[in-house]
Amino acid sequence: METVGWLSLVPPIFAITLAIWTKQVFLSLFIGIWAGWTILAGGNPLPGLQGALDACIHIFEDSGNTKVIAFTGLVGALIAFTQRSGGVEGFINWVTQRGLVKTRRHAGILAYLIGVIVFVESNITCLVTGTVSRPLFDKMKISREKLAYICDSTSAPICILLPLNGWGAFIIGLLVTQNIEAPFPTLLKSIPFNFYAISALAVLLLSILADKDIGPMGKAEKRAWEEGKVLRDGAQPVVSTEVLALKSKQDIPHRARNLLIPVAAMVLMMPLSLYVTGNGNIMQGSGSTAVLWSVLTALTVAAGLYLSQKILTGKELTDLAFSGIGGMAPLALLMILAFALGATCKQLGTGPYVANAAKDWLSPGIVPAVLFLVSGFTAFSTGTSWGTFAIMIPIGMPMVALLGADLYVTLGAVLSGGVFGDHCSPISDTTIVASMASASDHIDHVRTQLPYALIAAAFALVAYLVVGLFF
Repeated sequence: METVGWLSLVPPIFAITLAIWTKQVFLSLFIGIWAGWTILAGGNPLPGLQGALDACIHIFEDSGNTKVIAFTGLVGALIAFTQRSGGVEGFINWVTQRGLVKTRRHAGILAYLIGVIVFVESNITCLVTGTVSRPLFDKMKISREKLAYICDSTSAPICILLPLNGWGAFIIGLLVTQNIEAPFPTLLKSIPFNFYAISALAVLLLSILADKDIGPMGKAEKRAWEEGKVLRDGAQPVVSTEVLALKSKQDIPHRARNLLIPVAAMVLMMPLSLYVTGNGNIMQGSGSTAVLWSVLTALTVAAGLYLSQKILTGKELTDLAFSGIGGMAPLALLMILAFALGATCKQLGTGPYVANAAKDWLSPGIVPAVLFLVSGFTAFSTGTSWGTFAIMIPIGMPMVALLGADLYVTLGAVLSGGVFGDHCSPISDTTIVASMASASDHIDHVRTQLPYALIAAAFALVAYLVVGLFF
């Protein structure tokens, strides 16, 4: 694929830096897209502006993108349903009355366990963890930033370590194109060498058990505990506060099952949807279709549950659905811009440029470490771990034969780097969904999570150097 050289790095780096600096994520992303298409237009900003607008519109040509955006809106409806029906308050009462969550540490462990158990799809993992845990975290005065960190760190890392899902199917498909014999066993044998995913989960668990936080997260937690502010003053959560502020309907019982049953229906529908869309092979199913079917199933179950109890009418459910969908408009726009920036990077050849810049000077001992760093930078710049896998696996796998690198360590390094970069990137869909699920300010989530991701990455990098040079 042709690239524009180092200029291909300008749009994603500029957009990400500007977003973190100004906290104006929507404007920053669009300026990054505009810059990319201006480069493609030979430096003329007017055709560049037209190209940027077209890029935002053309993302709907991809059915997967459209389904994920539709899923986002419907999640808003589900949040509104569970709050108005008394399900959220019922769940809080059920947990606290039984003494299951008595401390901040207990709340963190519960969220961690939910994230680990629900490994069927990264967005579903974030959503279930955030939906179930957010009210408890608010009650325990735990910051939304901490919840977003837990949601994010138990999504992609778990899905890549337990690959009986769309992640595994996608990676296996890439390995097949590289003529790797027994691709599924190869993927399984690479799991112990996915050092970043393992380190990220370990660092998160230690943070929860110690109830200690560092850097911006420490300040956020101090604010939440001492001032009772789970969000900083001026924060802009990607979910409308109108949706989150919904109170349960007056004079109805608060029942935990009105939250738990719809959420369970969504989780259980995910593997079934993967099985159906994969024509009997769960590993070949469509992740975007499965998440859409899952949330639609949850909404249907919730509506039937509330109508049968006569706590909400059909008109109330319709009004709630539109209110919830409308509350997700900021997140939908954020996803559109993130997808458009990813498409722009593809046109510029950002990923191939980064990968090819490093591959010619590698030696066998440092192959895993360098592939980890290059994959991480590629995923951070493009906002996609799957796109990074598609770029880096065809580069990394031939090195096994050409340079004598270890197959399983090499694959583990590529996958690990992709998850690392995706974990840190503000334009990653998983990072965005984690902000949504926790109702956190998106840039606050990125800033507070970054030190932990870098610590986990440092452990991973050292591990790849040790394994590559000494084993």
